[in-house]
Amino acid sequence: MTRRPWARRISVTAVSVAALAATAAPASMAAPAETARTSTSSARVDYATWQKDCQAVMAQALPYLKDRIAAARPGEKQAIVFDIDNTTLETDFGFSYPQPANKPVLDVARYAQEHGVSLFFVTARPGVLYWPTEYNLEHDGYDVSGLYVRGLSDLFKDVAAYKTAQRVDIENDGYTIIANIGNSATDLSGGHAEKTFKLPDYDGQLS
Repeated sequence: MTRRPWARRISVTAVSVAALAATAAPASMAAPAETARTSTSSARVDYATWQKDCQAVMAQALPYLKDRIAAARPGEKQAIVFDIDNTTLETDFGFSYPQPANKPVLDVARYAQEHGVSLFFVTARPGVLYWPTEYNLEHDGYDVSGLYVRGLSDLFKDVAAYKTAQRVDIENDGYTIIANIGNSATDLSGGHAEKTFKLPDYDGQLS
């Protein structure tokens, strides 16, 4: 994959080695199968319910995207912006690396990328987790046109403001953000997307 200039925006931050090791742990350290689909955030949020609720949101997103992609203006560079944790990846349901893709979202992402739409990922993860995160996304089947993680100065910024600024940056590169998909209000507030789709976070129970 050709590296884009966005890579220059990444700055490594002071994050504990333990945090990196947890993210990059081998699959052999995964949780037992019987617990792999239980939320680590709350026993009240079960995997089957979460998947059903995610599918309901993506069932609304896909028809919109099909119409919007078909209506692309000549020369228009279309993009979708995604959050990562509990949006594109199943972060809070068991532990393994690479983390599994959230299938309803992956299905939508695959349709978009197969029809020429660029996929950008904006996350509150710190810069030191850039490479494990990019590998995880690509391993699961996402075409990563850009991955934005927080540099040292970004760690002290409001998350919503930080994420909005990254969408502005994507627009400044000439893209039209036709959709923004995330599971938190901080992923979606601030504009700079034609349409937003919110996945469930169950009042903050999911990260």
